[in-house]
Amino acid sequence: MYDADEVEADLELIQLVTFSIGEEEFGVNILQVQEIIRTMEITKVPRAPAFVEGVINLRGKVIPIVDMRSRFGLRAKEHDKYTRIIVIEIDMIIVGFVVDAVSEVLRLPANAVQPPPPVVAGMDADYIDGVGKLDERLLILLDLNSLLDSDEKEALTGV
Repeated sequence: MYDADEVEADLELIQLVTFSIGEEEFGVNILQVQEIIRTMEITKVPRAPAFVEGVINLRGKVIPIVDMRSRFGLRAKEHDKYTRIIVIEIDMIIVGFVVDAVSEVLRLPANAVQPPPPVVAGMDADYIDGVGKLDERLLILLDLNSLLDSDEKEALTGV
């Protein structure tokens, strides 16, 4: 005998945009992403918060840019032909996140996602939704809305 709820959970798919930062592969729910653009000239802003790389002009809108490498404590890297900016809206603020490369859009069964291991689950990892298993790959699933705390979001409005 089978459980109808279990079968439905097996069929539920999460659609993700996957990208890399350093050697790691991450995924975010496609519903969080407004668009993905190539890097463009980023204008430095004096006295901006340390996590803000600068701002860009995207079709007449000034958008603050956050470098995910620095956000995750990785050393800086020159932007190259693979570097992309993932544009999302967080609490009515449009923000761009710089990533090393965008890999693909994929569908992952909901039952292939596990909660973050206790080692990473904690105050500093509230933005980790879980870990997705896809064949031999592990994807760290991020909630970009939780990546910035309320003070940082407020600081972005002033950039």
